[in-house]
Amino acid sequence: MAYARTSFRRARPFAGSLAALATVAAVAAQQSGPAAAAGLPKGHDVSSHQRTVDWGKAKARGATFVYVKATESTSYRNPYFDAQYGGAENHGILHGAYHFALPNRSSGAAQAAYFVRNGGGWQADGRTLPPALDVEYNPYDRRHRCYGLGKARMVDWIRSFSDEVERLVGRPPVIYTTAHWWKACTGDSRALSANPLWIARPGASNAGSLPGGWPYWTFWQHGTRGSLPGDQNLFNGSLAQLRKFARGG
Repeated sequence: MAYARTSFRRARPFAGSLAALATVAAVAAQQSGPAAAAGLPKGHDVSSHQRTVDWGKAKARGATFVYVKATESTSYRNPYFDAQYGGAENHGILHGAYHFALPNRSSGAAQAAYFVRNGGGWQADGRTLPPALDVEYNPYDRRHRCYGLGKARMVDWIRSFSDEVERLVGRPPVIYTTAHWWKACTGDSRALSANPLWIARPGASNAGSLPGGWPYWTFWQHGTRGSLPGDQNLFNGSLAQLRKFARGG
């Protein structure tokens, strides 16, 4: 998942709660790699790096869902967002928006409000995925990888963002993170384990140990390159369950 506005990529070395939808296949997928989980719905995430996306080709290659970067902090909106988000919808691909968190710039509530105003909405139409928060190591200052926030303050920031999104759209956001970041920057807090988890572990054979009390993942970003534009993802369930998840079930 790209954080930068034009040309940067996330530093890969630093690189939900969906119990009602758990299945034997989903649990098995957590223990095995993408090849063994081939029956799970495939998706991807895109940002300004992908610019113009051929959504017809993406769908023909198996895309069932996509997350599109909408915003970063309270000062950036993906200039390709409208075309990317609308293009996915026009081709029948379940679509959601994500926000890249910069917790040192402004409050969680302020960034959540900016995100929702600029594409991070949700409605129970069966086509729209819940908003997502991308929270990971600081790409702009390696000396302050956790944005200068202590663990308790970081948890409070994420909770503030989550609460404001839920207040505004009626649904808590998916949280995208890595197990390494979550342990380093939140102390492996369990405070957000009711939010659906989007675990980032590209290039691995499985999703690995999960952070913060999450029993299993909802989405897994398993690759940075593949048949779909952007990063490669899987949903932990069936296509029918993915559609139910989109509706809010």
